[in-house]
Amino acid sequence: MNKIAVGMLPWFSLLPLAAAVAAETSGKLDAVEVVAVTPLQFGGIDVKKIPAHVQTVSADQLQEAQALSLADYMNRYLGSVNINDAQNNPLQPDVQYRGFSASPLMGLPQGLAVYVNGIRFNEPFGDMVNWDLIPNGAIESMALQPASNPAFGLNALGGSISVNTKTGFSAPGHSFEAQGGSWDRHSEEISSGWNNGTWGYFLDFKYFNEKGWRAHSPSEAKQGFGTLSWRGVKSSLDLSIAGTENTLRGNGALPQQMLAFGRDQVFTHPDITRNRMLLVSLDGDTWLNDHNQLSGTMYYRRNKIGTYNGDGSEFDDCGGFMCEEDGVTQLEDLNENPIPASDALEGGTINTSSTLQQSFGFALQDAFDHKIFGRNNHLVGGASFDYGNARYHADTQLGSLTADRGVAGGGVLIQDAHVRLTTETDHYGVFLTDTYSLTDKLDVTVSGRYNQSHIKLRDHVGEDLNGSHSFDRFNPAAGFTYAVMPELTFFGNYSESSRVPTPMELSCANPNDPCRLPNAFVSDPPLKQVVANTFETGLRGRLKNLLPGYLDWNLALFRTINNDDIIFKSTGGVGSNLGYFDNVGSTLRQGVELGLNGNFYERWRWSTHYTYIDASFETGFLSSSPNNPMADGNGDIVVQPGDKLPGIPAHQFKFSTDFDIVSAWTLGMDMNYNSSQYLRGDEANLTAKLPAFVVFNLRSEYRFNPNVTLFGRVTNLFDREYANFGTWGNTGDVLDGLGLPGDQQSRFVGVGAPRAAWIGIRLTM
Repeated sequence: MNKIAVGMLPWFSLLPLAAAVAAETSGKLDAVEVVAVTPLQFGGIDVKKIPAHVQTVSADQLQEAQALSLADYMNRYLGSVNINDAQNNPLQPDVQYRGFSASPLMGLPQGLAVYVNGIRFNEPFGDMVNWDLIPNGAIESMALQPASNPAFGLNALGGSISVNTKTGFSAPGHSFEAQGGSWDRHSEEISSGWNNGTWGYFLDFKYFNEKGWRAHSPSEAKQGFGTLSWRGVKSSLDLSIAGTENTLRGNGALPQQMLAFGRDQVFTHPDITRNRMLLVSLDGDTWLNDHNQLSGTMYYRRNKIGTYNGDGSEFDDCGGFMCEEDGVTQLEDLNENPIPASDALEGGTINTSSTLQQSFGFALQDAFDHKIFGRNNHLVGGASFDYGNARYHADTQLGSLTADRGVAGGGVLIQDAHVRLTTETDHYGVFLTDTYSLTDKLDVTVSGRYNQSHIKLRDHVGEDLNGSHSFDRFNPAAGFTYAVMPELTFFGNYSESSRVPTPMELSCANPNDPCRLPNAFVSDPPLKQVVANTFETGLRGRLKNLLPGYLDWNLALFRTINNDDIIFKSTGGVGSNLGYFDNVGSTLRQGVELGLNGNFYERWRWSTHYTYIDASFETGFLSSSPNNPMADGNGDIVVQPGDKLPGIPAHQFKFSTDFDIVSAWTLGMDMNYNSSQYLRGDEANLTAKLPAFVVFNLRSEYRFNPNVTLFGRVTNLFDREYANFGTWGNTGDVLDGLGLPGDQQSRFVGVGAPRAAWIGIRLTM
């Protein structure tokens, strides 16, 4: 197997926070933060004119926080963001923002649109987001924009994440960073950037390796990114290439009764995900005149994802042959012959999948800055096309459990779980957004996007999965900002966005023939596209000359209703990954956000965020959840309007601070509190919640000189035992070797990592 030591990508991109534009006030120049308002990174406007609270992150902030990844940084520092450790791998988090997910897990509804340098980064097959595909050192800036902004296309139900990567012009210089510590984790990263005013390059390579804090959980990631840039008088071009070869082990949630044997235990193993990605992109812009900027991007991406999962088995010996749970239906091998029972085929299964996804696309937009009736007006219009195809292979092999709950394959594949599927997706979009200054204080923004999608599925084993689906919709938005005074701005907006059912969901939507994620898919009853309607209003501002220093603050109220929402309904099996996708009517996510951050005496920096999220089902339905102990005799639970959505904590509170003890030495701390949450599989709110938790982290940095920096951090400072994910599952006979009862309905929890520490050194020139 060829190993590509090139690694990372231009992950999410868009909304670049480009600090620029200077305005002279009282002899001083105030920086104006510019944020893109469409997926392309050009044609941005002053963030103060955007009718929502946009959170931005710079390369310096990522470095100072010593964050493991962009997802780790968002979880610790950005308002309304939390993580579920469903996979329990540090590079595969399930990220939620306002209760909407951007996750690498099949089966979760993806409600955030992710862009890197204007390139859509949600995977074509299931809209998943693989957070392991970009090294921190390649990120120049990131912007998290809330609400259902239609300009960002599909999946922007709860918001959009846009990452802009470095070039030799934005990041000249060279650096080497190495760190190591707990769990044999170590990483090395080298970056280099240069330009001569016309040509420039930027390179970043990172290697990550760890044994992992849980048993059988080593991981390795190789990430690389490079850009060749050209700058002219009125034009620019950037050619980027990125690649990864990652082997990640995340052994998932743990039955609660196993916690007595140690939080580092695993239920079954191995659980391996391999990501091998190559991305090539070209983006650029040119000024047609002083008020008209034309920009565009085009890309090709190839990502091969392989999974190898050892799981418990729900298959038994029935009269000398292997059969399903009902004790009657015999299993057949790939030749459609009954499978004789044997010890080598009982107790475990190995579920494998291979998803080869290729995609290419382009986007073109024109940005106009011109006055109308003597007032400033900023108009951006454009179009995009994204094509993706996927070749999906999946199999289930019968096997047996080893003494430590590993699975040894028995060499026999099951016919019903044998899947060979190819899919094609075409997404077309036309968008327009305009910001007009009605007065010196009042700015109005209107926008809209027309989306059209075509999805084709072809079954290469039978005909059950064959299908062709088309979806289209126009999504509008409107909002305003009113600067009551320099220290106070009022804003409000209404927006709509949508997401279409993915090929994965369409292939697993039959309640009479459930599928096993991420493996066997079945026939595809049509699903409706999800439409989100969002109202948001709030206040924000900056108080200057405090102590001395400044204080930024924001307060927002939001309300998003998802119509025809799609969820995964579990139908049982060992664990909880057997089920099907279904439209369940309307769901609601509404709440309050409050944020404060300040910088005093140029040496004390702090921020705090509080979020309340009321996330509930607005339509009642009958949900299949046979692993829930409160389910009826048919394995069903009745979900009533007003029942809370699982996996979403109602209250989040974050606090962080950095203090320069002396000019060369900085000490920092951050705290993260999540309130209790219902378990997945308990949509009817019938069982006890997962408990609340609070985690503290500590970090420090000492700068010997401009070229040498020593840094270190401690996570989970007080060694708190907690879980941030929970689901109802079945243990089967997996726990027999531990002397625990078998075939139990159990609370499976995603356990948080214990206290750990790392130290590193950074050399720059």
